[in-house]
Amino acid sequence: MTLSTQFLTMIAMIGMGSYFGASLDTYNRFLKRSERKSWIVFCNDILFWLLQGLSIFYTLFVVNQGELRFYIFVALLCGFAAYQALFKQVYLRLLEIVISMIISIYQFLVKVFMVLIYRPVQSLLFALLSIIIMLGKGLLALVSLLFKVLLFITKVLFSPIKWIFLLIWKLLPKYIKNYVEKLYNKLAGYYNKIKNTFNTWFLKWKNKNK
Repeated sequence: MTLSTQFLTMIAMIGMGSYFGASLDTYNRFLKRSERKSWIVFCNDILFWLLQGLSIFYTLFVVNQGELRFYIFVALLCGFAAYQALFKQVYLRLLEIVISMIISIYQFLVKVFMVLIYRPVQSLLFALLSIIIMLGKGLLALVSLLFKVLLFITKVLFSPIKWIFLLIWKLLPKYIKNYVEKLYNKLAGYYNKIKNTFNTWFLKWKNKNK
């Protein structure tokens, strides 16, 4: 490697060491190990270290085609130590400020969404639902009224016919009445037999399908 390449490699690895320190603090800030299950922490740790290793190797590959030298590890360690000594407290404060800003922006956007979109749409839906329910009740009341009117009209129209049939029934000879009553009882008996047969068949079919 040329001197310029070695110099760029040193600068890049010092930067990656500082980046690793900042990444580690960011990772620990969001992971909250005490609140996570051990297997989740283990999986996240594996993924974090793999990602850091790939990032460092990619940077090294871009700078010097991936050649490893002892001073590269020294540069990484120096960058990490420089971060811990000079930049850690500043970075953590800046990180908390950024997190607070993101949370505030998120809460503001949620409030804007609730005020401008969610609540108006909710009120509109409730209003439409109330109108539909009111119209449904009105239609039901109208149908009920029409049914009562039709029932009353039917009673009024069929009352004379009923009286005429009752009068004719009273004027019929007794033997005809007896014949009609026997025929009615016979038909009623056939109806009851058919009904009982159907109920028995239905119960058997229901018990088979349980």
